[in-house]
Amino acid sequence: MTGSSKYGSMTREVMSLNTQHHIGEAKVNTEVQAGPLYRVVGSELSISCNVSGFLSESITKEIQFRVKKPANPTEINIISTGDPKFSYSVYKSRVRSDEITLKHENPNSVFFKIQRLEKDDEGEYDCSVVNHESNYDGTYSVKTTVKVIDNSLSVSSPASPPRLSYNEGDALTLTCQASSNTIQHTHLSFAWYLHKDGEDRKPIISLGRDFTLSPGSGFEGRYQDGHIRLDKMGEATYKLNMAQLKLSDQGRIYCQAQEWIQDPDQSWYSISEKAAKETTLNVKARSLWHIDRMCVTVVVSLCLFFASGRSPARHVVSGGENFCTGGDSARGQELSLSCNVDTQNLKKAWLRGNVELVRIGPTGIQSVGPQYSGKVKEGELRASRIGDRDYHLILQPVRTEDQGQYICRAWLQDRGPDAQIDITSAAIFTKVISLSQEGVVEKAGEFMSRKVKATRPAADTFILELDEVRPSDAGVYECAVSEWESNSKTNSQSQTANVTVVPSESFVKVSLISRKNNVPVGENVELMCRVKGPHVPITLTWSLQRDASTLDNILTLYYDGAISWSGDQRRYQLKVENQENEVFHYLLINGVSQREVGIYQCRVSVFLDNVYKKLPQSNPVAISVQNPTSKLDLTTTPALTGNINTDIKINCSVNSKPSAPTHYAVTWLLKQQEESTMIMKSDRDALVTFGPNVQPSHSQRISMKRTQGPSFELNIRQARISTMVVEWLQDSHGDWYHLSPVSKTTELTVIEPANDLHLEKKEQRLTAREGDEVELKCNIISGASGPSFFYKVSWLYTGHSSSVRSPLVELDHTGLLSYPGNQELRGLQGRLHFSRPTQSRFYLGIRRAHEEDNGTYQCKVEQYQLDQEGHWQQKASDSAGPISLTVNVAGRTGLNLTRSQNFTIPCHITKQSSNESEFQVTWFWQKESQTEQRPIFTIYRNATLQDRLGKGDKLRFGHPLPKQFSLTVSKTSPEDSGLYFCEVEEWLLSLSLGWRKVAVEKSGHLTVNFYDEGLVKAISEPECKYAGARSQEEISLAKICGLSNTLLTPNPLQTIEAQRSEEKKREKTACTDILM
Repeated sequence: MTGSSKYGSMTREVMSLNTQHHIGEAKVNTEVQAGPLYRVVGSELSISCNVSGFLSESITKEIQFRVKKPANPTEINIISTGDPKFSYSVYKSRVRSDEITLKHENPNSVFFKIQRLEKDDEGEYDCSVVNHESNYDGTYSVKTTVKVIDNSLSVSSPASPPRLSYNEGDALTLTCQASSNTIQHTHLSFAWYLHKDGEDRKPIISLGRDFTLSPGSGFEGRYQDGHIRLDKMGEATYKLNMAQLKLSDQGRIYCQAQEWIQDPDQSWYSISEKAAKETTLNVKARSLWHIDRMCVTVVVSLCLFFASGRSPARHVVSGGENFCTGGDSARGQELSLSCNVDTQNLKKAWLRGNVELVRIGPTGIQSVGPQYSGKVKEGELRASRIGDRDYHLILQPVRTEDQGQYICRAWLQDRGPDAQIDITSAAIFTKVISLSQEGVVEKAGEFMSRKVKATRPAADTFILELDEVRPSDAGVYECAVSEWESNSKTNSQSQTANVTVVPSESFVKVSLISRKNNVPVGENVELMCRVKGPHVPITLTWSLQRDASTLDNILTLYYDGAISWSGDQRRYQLKVENQENEVFHYLLINGVSQREVGIYQCRVSVFLDNVYKKLPQSNPVAISVQNPTSKLDLTTTPALTGNINTDIKINCSVNSKPSAPTHYAVTWLLKQQEESTMIMKSDRDALVTFGPNVQPSHSQRISMKRTQGPSFELNIRQARISTMVVEWLQDSHGDWYHLSPVSKTTELTVIEPANDLHLEKKEQRLTAREGDEVELKCNIISGASGPSFFYKVSWLYTGHSSSVRSPLVELDHTGLLSYPGNQELRGLQGRLHFSRPTQSRFYLGIRRAHEEDNGTYQCKVEQYQLDQEGHWQQKASDSAGPISLTVNVAGRTGLNLTRSQNFTIPCHITKQSSNESEFQVTWFWQKESQTEQRPIFTIYRNATLQDRLGKGDKLRFGHPLPKQFSLTVSKTSPEDSGLYFCEVEEWLLSLSLGWRKVAVEKSGHLTVNFYDEGLVKAISEPECKYAGARSQEEISLAKICGLSNTLLTPNPLQTIEAQRSEEKKREKTACTDILM
């Protein structure tokens, strides 16, 4: 409210609503499992929802679940605990079949479940509780997001035959491959299982999602002895090693992998589980050989097998017989040789040709040959004793130079090596394909399913072609050619070739390109994913990251041509363009909207041997969307005045005509100084809500409505404002987006008629020396009578360089004195002294005035009165005229001049950072009635001069010494009055940074006042004295005598009251001393 005089004049002020509303914590609280929750197609979805804060915790609450899908913003009812007809038709059948359930765990908690997720189940799920109480207080609805992704987990054991048969004590090796193509951050857990008929399966050994290795129940001892191992080979291969099979190991063995994802609540959830085909293992009991000490017979089993998981070729020989084991080794893989002797206390040695690799004693102590000690240190050669009879030799990785014959040599401990038994292994080649004399081509059994052929383009040329090569195909290939005559072989020759297979994914490079990154809403955007390299089966996924925590699939194009959509299919189009060495995948975004804003990437994985091998993702490309510029034009009444307790209507009309169907969101704001408080708003669907700080009593007095035009009307009844309108448009997909807001302000003044509170309005100017005591006066000249009136007094301060009025001190109408918190004014507030000598006088004293106290001070008085109910009512308010205070610092100069007198502004540098410094000097001018400091003239460090105000004919620059600068102003006039000072910038040259500014300092002020010569009369009295004159210029100023009744520029050291008393004494012409 504002006060006015009895004549109807008043001070305009924006109406203030009481916005202090103490809101406690919400009583009812609904919580749901935090999202986004990533689940795969076909898996189970489970969401918990809990409610608390109702008056009765024991009554079972009615809870409902809804969903809002990405392609359709409309909420769809799914299921309710209290209404069997709640479900929409799209979910009704799944609810009736219990595929979708909602069950109470307790009266205040439910579990929502979908047994088998479908791709279309992705969306934003809402859990809401039905309120049967009379009041609403709290949160009754909460949402979480569910993302449904493809099940890309792949588990296979391609090298394991359906049946295996081993003897007790033999070694078993099986391999399994497990990988996933999801772009989300997931972990895999892996396990090998043994399943016996009539029994539950039991794990042999497992690798957890946290990479913890654990043996299964009953296998702990064998794991600790090193007889059971699980090795991860590369990115996706898991190998099971069982050194000594037991009869209890017989059964069906298979591998299984689980894919885990971490939900936002930090818990891990299994989103997928797959198992490979079973391998039936048959373990036969071992037959022991008896040993005659005089005639030693040893049974030796030599096994050669590979990391690819092929079954070992196994041979058993007795006493001194030599044999060759079948098998092929690929360079870079693992070669494992096993020597089994049914006799104890033997010494054994492994040899390659005639060179001893390693010797193992009966107790397991090893000695390594000098040529192979380096391989042992690097872990490439390992020999171990497994039990009493088994001895293993492992080479990893196998190199080309490792080809040759390997010998397992054994002898009794009490006899020398002369009594040894040698078993040799000669490296042979596995048959791939043959070409007979008649031209018949025959594939070997292992390559029957492979694309392999042999051709003879010339009489002396034979070519082997093998398509879709794998890393396991690497190794040495031999071409053996035989000549035949009369059905008999006359000559044979062979040549070998070393073949290296490099994974094809290492040659595939992925990059993403977009010709337009920032587009207007509604335009099309084309993204191009370039896949460069050999043509291999790939799976490509387009992804969009809208924020730092959410990464969404748009679609996945699989290696077999299938497409799986995760985003809204209507928004996108695909195009694939094949070229010789690269493939371009195009993603077209139709009619881009704010939904498509984010960072796009294409991700490629190569699918070979049933394994997904992920390549580095493409570079990110950010797409931003620009909304059209708003052309909204509003009209409102700039100012309104109304009396207290009357109704006020404020209209805001839209003048512009929209080019498309438009909705408007309207917000009414109350502006007080620099802050805005929302009163009420209407969204684009015309839903009206009040601001959070509007009390219920105020909401009953305020309303708004829309009238024809359109025009928006705010009604304030019993009146005890800025309008902001936001224009909403629909894009081609039906999504609403808003343009920039447009606002108009109406200044509302509420008055109480015939109130006569008035403060002295005359503007005052005070000048004081630094350290003096200053007293500011605020006087009520009317409206202070009556003991029932109480006053709230506020002193406000505005600095010279600021336009913000800040409260210094307040005396409340109840007599409470307070200092509003302001860190910048803390020093000034500590030197203030507030006094009230009479009921209508309020004085503010400043002790030890500082230069920083310069500025404008203003007193504001509010009049209060108690009503009949004992409540304080503000009746009026008024502000006094501003008081401008100037504090002069000792050493600063003041000049009083007449028209056309020249004056000089010196600028002397007394200290500098370096003798190499260069200076830039700028002189400034500030009028006494203004706060703006305007530059006059600048001399730059390169000696360039600049006239900043266009007064070059009046300015003269001087630079008599390196550290002395001056600026002389000529042809002066009273308009040149004010404060003058200079600012110096110090610059230094740096070899690395160039010129850099190292310091900025300002000089003191020079105050210049002008007297109009037409107001000065000459003096002839010989007794005129020149008090305080210090120079010829000052003497000329001191001769100004014979002043008329017109008051000239005041003495800088006199207060306003002293000037008034001096005026009364000037009845005769006298000589006035003007002190500088």
